[in-house]
Amino acid sequence: MSQFLAPTETEEDAQVERSLRPSRLREFVGQERVKEQLAVALDACRARGEALDHVLLVGPPGLGKTTLAQIVREELGVGLRTVAGPALERKGDIAAILTSLEARDVLFVDEIHRVNRAIEEILYPALEDFRLDIIVGQGPAARTLTLDLPPFTLVGATTRTGLLTTPLRDRFGMTFRLGYYDAQQLASIVLRSAAILGVEIDDDAASEIARRSRGTPRIANRILRRVRDVAEVRHAGAITTSIAREALELLEVDEQGLERIDRELLDAIVTKFDGGPVGLSTLAVTLGEETDTIEDVYEPFLLQLGFLQRTPRGRVITALGRAHVGAAAADDRSLF
Repeated sequence: MSQFLAPTETEEDAQVERSLRPSRLREFVGQERVKEQLAVALDACRARGEALDHVLLVGPPGLGKTTLAQIVREELGVGLRTVAGPALERKGDIAAILTSLEARDVLFVDEIHRVNRAIEEILYPALEDFRLDIIVGQGPAARTLTLDLPPFTLVGATTRTGLLTTPLRDRFGMTFRLGYYDAQQLASIVLRSAAILGVEIDDDAASEIARRSRGTPRIANRILRRVRDVAEVRHAGAITTSIAREALELLEVDEQGLERIDRELLDAIVTKFDGGPVGLSTLAVTLGEETDTIEDVYEPFLLQLGFLQRTPRGRVITALGRAHVGAAAADDRSLF
């Protein structure tokens, strides 16, 4: 992605991002069916005084999985522990977290598909029976120590549900798949975020940002912050449609929401591999990117637009993708 919208961000950016997140279900824009089902489950568990059933949130990055986990905590008025799946390396890590939970607390595990098998085996009885089995000693003298855990809720987030093992996936009582947002929903998010940031913005400018945000609220908020910078540095501070377009051109975000790396990916398949098929690893080396980044960050939106196809033999560009590459090349030539 471009240097302005790269996935890595500073702590200041992260703090701003957190300030823009809704804290209640009624404030959460989009994902209406997910919200309706989750609201019913939350009301039911509150009425019974029980822990919410375990929840698995599935979808591409930036669609609100972390935000929903925090909303569950707020709606239930309980504690929240957050950990990334890859950070759970030893059995003692997860044991320490589980034993520190209070009744009905929420444990949020991001990238849960990257939890290793040893950690999974500890989670099975913890999720099903709220029990922690610890093996003490080795060999014939080994014995199992069982600790009772308070009822808690595990909220797992994953971009790749296919990498979850069946036993782990089956222990989630609710699975919600988050889809991309439409332009109208994203425009509402941009207007809300602008109000929180204290930025004056036209409705049409918000729609322009929304239309180029790849159906993703996180990207919409990042673009808004960069557009705000342009409005403050080069103009009077308020964001108009013309200022939004000027900033988007600076950010190299085109009419479809594609950035330079997206166009380079499509162009590489067309010019270097005759439209494909080309293997993912070969494509990653060509672009100087990690395979996981291409597969999880860039490809989902290109697939959504119908610009790219995944086949058993590799990636293939579609007629729509070829047309976009041609149009982008024509636009680039017109600049000179």
